[in-house]
Amino acid sequence: MTAQPTARAERRSQPPGPAVAPRRPATTIPARPDRPASGERRRTTSTVRGSDVFAVLGAAVAAVGLTTVLFTQLTPFDGALGFAVVAYLLFLSFYLVLVSLDESGPVVRDRLAGVLVHSLAVTMLVALVVVVAFTLVRGRQPLAYLNFYLQDMRSAGPLDPLSAGGIRHAIIGTLEQIAIALAITIPLGLLCAVFLSELPGPFSRFVRIVVEAMTALPSIVAGLFIYAMVILGLGRQKSGLAAALALSVMMLPIIIRAADVVLRLVPGTLREASLALGASQWRTIWHVVLPTARSGAMTAIILGTARGIGETSPVLLTAGFTQFTNPDPTQANQVSLPLFVFDSIRRPDATMIARGFGAAAVLMALVLLLFVLARLLGGRAPGQLSRAQRRRRALASRRDALRFAGREQARHATVDLPPDHPNQR
Repeated sequence: MTAQPTARAERRSQPPGPAVAPRRPATTIPARPDRPASGERRRTTSTVRGSDVFAVLGAAVAAVGLTTVLFTQLTPFDGALGFAVVAYLLFLSFYLVLVSLDESGPVVRDRLAGVLVHSLAVTMLVALVVVVAFTLVRGRQPLAYLNFYLQDMRSAGPLDPLSAGGIRHAIIGTLEQIAIALAITIPLGLLCAVFLSELPGPFSRFVRIVVEAMTALPSIVAGLFIYAMVILGLGRQKSGLAAALALSVMMLPIIIRAADVVLRLVPGTLREASLALGASQWRTIWHVVLPTARSGAMTAIILGTARGIGETSPVLLTAGFTQFTNPDPTQANQVSLPLFVFDSIRRPDATMIARGFGAAAVLMALVLLLFVLARLLGGRAPGQLSRAQRRRRALASRRDALRFAGREQARHATVDLPPDHPNQR
């Protein structure tokens, strides 16, 4: 019998060549019923899960139910505010317990912080809606009369009906005072913000400290300052101009502080690119930094306007009060909408109180209109141009091309001239 060759002998007998790994049989993965046969199961990227929604709803229902039992059966508590506070505290407790059943400690704290932030946001939104709705409901009667916008109170008394008198003098005074204040604060505020962000140094740090301290300045102090410096010191009479100066003192630190923050958010690479192209520092600020921060600068102006347009005490100290329309802000007393609201609400007459709430509604509409105009003027993102701006840019580019072409032709013509020609360079 002949012995069969061993595996080593077989390997030796094979001709030399590249080693080939043995093939394994293909493995077929069975398709799952919840996964498509052609790919992976789709994953959701939403941060809100069904368990979170059920936890919030369950905690809310349990908190309201337990609070109702406490206020009606077990304790002598009453009042809508107390009911809301107790129900909210119980809601947080129940939600904390429900989340802790499925999640670990860090996730529980994260869910609790999220609920606190969202509940505070909802509270602020509800408070804003309540204030606006209450003002509109209480002031709906005078808003229906056309004379409320076109007349002043010179011929109307506290007992006269709403069909007589109006707030024309207050609207004119508010518009003139806030216009003068913006004409003063916008250039000064933006220049100071540019100085603080683009020219750092010891003096700029001192100015920043003063600006931050002035943001918390009480309005009555600003009014007293202008009253002492302008009215008593310079011997000027109370007027809308003095009120505008007092409003400027309050609006200026708000605009400076907000614009400074926005300008510091402009990427430094934009400044470096402009300087590398040969532009000076002020040209870089004017053509690169300020256009990039235009939307944020308008937000700063809006914040300053919101601070100044609703003030009462500085206007009362510096502009006085009048029932007549005074279109000249440089002399005589002038009234504003907040001051008219303050004077009307403290009256015991129902018609004057209604006029006060109507003036407050008009003031809110005026503020909304100013905010919309500000957004339309400065709300475009950096680099986005309007149709008129694109047309002006195209015309400027065409003029530059023609000018460069003319220079090129003149250069070639000069080169072709003989050497003794007077125009030859």
